[in-house]
Amino acid sequence: MTVPEEWQRLHPLSPVVRGGRGTIAIGILLVPIALGGDKLSSAVPQMIVIAVLIGAGFVSWLVTRWRVEGDDLHIETGLLRRRSIRFPLSQVQAIDVIRPGLARMFRVAELRLRMAGSSGATARLAYLPEREVEPLRNRLLALARGARDDRPETEQPSEQQEERVLAQVDTWRLVVSILVSDVGVVAEAILVGFAIAAVLSPHAAAAIASGGAVWIISAVTVVWRRFNQLYRLRVAEGPEGLHLHGGLVALTTEVIRPGRVQAVRMVEPFLWRAVGWCRLEVDLAGRQRRKGEGEAARGQMRTLLPVGHRALALELVDLLVPDRPRDLSPPPRRAFWKSPLRYRNLAWARSDSAVATTSGRLRRISSWVPLEKVQSLRHVEGPLQRRLGLASIHVDTAGKAVHATLRDRDRAESTQALAELAELARAARRAQATA
Repeated sequence: MTVPEEWQRLHPLSPVVRGGRGTIAIGILLVPIALGGDKLSSAVPQMIVIAVLIGAGFVSWLVTRWRVEGDDLHIETGLLRRRSIRFPLSQVQAIDVIRPGLARMFRVAELRLRMAGSSGATARLAYLPEREVEPLRNRLLALARGARDDRPETEQPSEQQEERVLAQVDTWRLVVSILVSDVGVVAEAILVGFAIAAVLSPHAAAAIASGGAVWIISAVTVVWRRFNQLYRLRVAEGPEGLHLHGGLVALTTEVIRPGRVQAVRMVEPFLWRAVGWCRLEVDLAGRQRRKGEGEAARGQMRTLLPVGHRALALELVDLLVPDRPRDLSPPPRRAFWKSPLRYRNLAWARSDSAVATTSGRLRRISSWVPLEKVQSLRHVEGPLQRRLGLASIHVDTAGKAVHATLRDRDRAESTQALAELAELARAARRAQATA
């Protein structure tokens, strides 16, 4: 029986980094006191608040500990209500490295283990010394693969050195793509409207600024978050799958293993298609937003290529869905009367292991779904479809963001496709189970 390791604690500055905005607020409270602007007697309330926050952070750090026990990561935390959680490393989907702005300042980083299963549980070691993060991550990955590496951590190979860079987002292209995206256009409209009001009537502009401050701040915040998250995003091929590195203030390193991909989606907005740009996203297992994660982690979609040429996007699709269908068939002509705006974009095809669909009105959306990930198939006929002899087949996966649909097909074709896809999905699941 393997002897458990000694308990270890997080970095002493972990409460400071986890505090985030709270830490900044404490700094703001301390500035007047440090500069002598407030007398000590008048600063007592601020000092009490600061002392309580610092004490709570210290207690949180003191009662949290972790260790590796065999093939499990064991984390204990809590003062009045003690929690002891074991995360089986055999169920690890990926191990991400997160470095927010304060973490980079204090040279610490977070390890975030994303687990398999319907709950999408997440184990967080926030925060560890920066020099210890990569060796520990490599070790946990080795345990997750079922092969314990007994060499000293300093002799372990760095996965960073084994990566092959596939794509890196150009900063100016990212800026332009955000400005002409739906979010960017809304933000620009708000700011331009405010500027025009300021020129025509300063008093009206002041009223608009006070009444619409929430909308202005929200628009700017959304644009900033997208730029901050996708800045210099680099996609590389490594031992565990595709490695993603990016971020401006907060740096993130994430690994996308082939088994995590539920579906792949390529979006070609109307304004982007003139220059051949597109956005590539993947629907992943184990990306549900958990406690302690920011808005960037909400949902399961992960942007793999924020903006790039279609040929590059298809090369990445080939890595995620190797046997993707290539020759898609259009719908029957009478489908135009059902979907006049979608008609030119509707198509579908299948291979023995994947199904591909395209749809969209102003923007074209292409989806690829591995058949082993299919949870259900639905045959749907609406009132107008019945009159036109059409039907749609919905391909459902465990993810909720990608909706692959064989839309507005001939009724006989859809019936045959439903039977073929059901049989191929069963075969793909059996092949995956025996692999």
